[in-house]
Amino acid sequence: MQGWQKISQQAAEGHLDPVHDRRFAAKAWAASPTHLLMAHMYLLSAHAMQKMVAASDAKPELKDRLQFSVMQWIDAMSPANFFATNPDAQRALVESGGETLRAGISNFLGDLKKGRITQSDESKFTVGENLATTPGSVVYQNRYLQIIQYKPTTSTVYQRPILLVPPCINKFYILDLQPENSFVRNAVAEGFTVFLVSWRNPVPEDTDGIDKATWDDYIEGGVLDAIKTVSAISGQKKINVLGFCVGGTMLATALAVAAGRGEHPEASLTMLTSMVDFSDTGTLKVFVDEPHAQLREQTLGQGGLMRAQELGATFSFLRPNELVWNYVVSNYLKGETPVPFDLLYWNGDSTNLPGPFFTWYFRNMYLENNLRVPNKLVCCGVPVDLRKISTPSFVYSSREDHIVPWKSGYASTQLFTGPCKYVLGASGHIAGVINPPAKKKRSYWVLEGEHMPADAHTWFHQATEHPGSWWPEWTAWLASHSGRRVKAPAAEGSARYPVIEPAPGSFVKVRAV
Repeated sequence: MQGWQKISQQAAEGHLDPVHDRRFAAKAWAASPTHLLMAHMYLLSAHAMQKMVAASDAKPELKDRLQFSVMQWIDAMSPANFFATNPDAQRALVESGGETLRAGISNFLGDLKKGRITQSDESKFTVGENLATTPGSVVYQNRYLQIIQYKPTTSTVYQRPILLVPPCINKFYILDLQPENSFVRNAVAEGFTVFLVSWRNPVPEDTDGIDKATWDDYIEGGVLDAIKTVSAISGQKKINVLGFCVGGTMLATALAVAAGRGEHPEASLTMLTSMVDFSDTGTLKVFVDEPHAQLREQTLGQGGLMRAQELGATFSFLRPNELVWNYVVSNYLKGETPVPFDLLYWNGDSTNLPGPFFTWYFRNMYLENNLRVPNKLVCCGVPVDLRKISTPSFVYSSREDHIVPWKSGYASTQLFTGPCKYVLGASGHIAGVINPPAKKKRSYWVLEGEHMPADAHTWFHQATEHPGSWWPEWTAWLASHSGRRVKAPAAEGSARYPVIEPAPGSFVKVRAV
């Protein structure tokens, strides 16, 4: 009530305070008392609605859904999102002589055709030309993936290679954006022989039954096949492996399957913003319940594609002001072209998923959290027990990750039984991972030694913060598990696995439709 009274009094006296919200930061808002008052009233109403939900005695799950729904409604109803109540858009229209209206309509129609909001100037990027340009070759492919081997840039390399397993929900080149922020290029420059999985992007035109592929298919024919292939090409019985996001979940499953068969093909395991314990799934938990799981199983469980546009929209609405309404205002109301941004271009280049794969993953991970329970799941005919993964592990989480909460990432340290190093980086799910040392940005926390406290908060209070990128911490750790340095190979592949095509390969260039 005091807030209402203060704003009313200021309005009556004709000197409203500035609004500290970037949606209303343009000078046109401050120059118009009517619109400035509207912004104040909107923010007060939003705050009141959030307090009402917080004060309710609803059960925790219902309260989470209420908070999420109210947030969506509040963000959607911002006066900045409508031309009639946005003085900045109105001013731009007048000053441009109507050009912003023409451009805005053109932008809207273009996005309507694509089925998604454009977040970056996509005309400035081409995969293989100025994205995913680290030199290498495709040395293997099957119906699920291509494997890229990258060309060494050092005269000697570590004897044991590393295989990177990115998420199949996105394109691999998040790890190889541009030279200055490429995780792959950095690893190659440090003397590692790098192999990488490029997942197939299923599209409706495919006729080979890929839309019926299961979780087991991706584990056996995808991850385990990739590990065997890299081992054969490199001549190493054990290789280093890294999983990113869903790729980490798949990799951990595959290693547990291998262990159940008495095989241990990994020398070390790296997990980047990945979950194997789904007790806390962050904001995504509002989408997880039995009716939703059953609906997906009825529509996609026997075949069909979980479309990239739907997955992308779900993730965007986890942060609607940043990834949705910001672009509605700039692209449509003001007729602006988004600035070129490699990460956001990649974000809009997502992939479809086979329906049976997705529905099994959704139920067994997000809904029932079965992977963490020893022998609860049977994959590829083998009971899955993560405790059998006893290899040294490096587990990384991002502190502000809204997709994989850092404490959920930390839980992996309590499920794997080998020596573990845990690192917590600043920022979010992607920006925290893609943090090259040369940028000298952000920071990370690490606790020396390989004993991990059971409680994540205990670990954090004992850890030490360091400025800059966590990448050197990882490369130093990986070097200790990679054997001696040997002469770099003269070419990619082998007699059994000849080069198929240059990197980044053809699979990554297939766009979801």
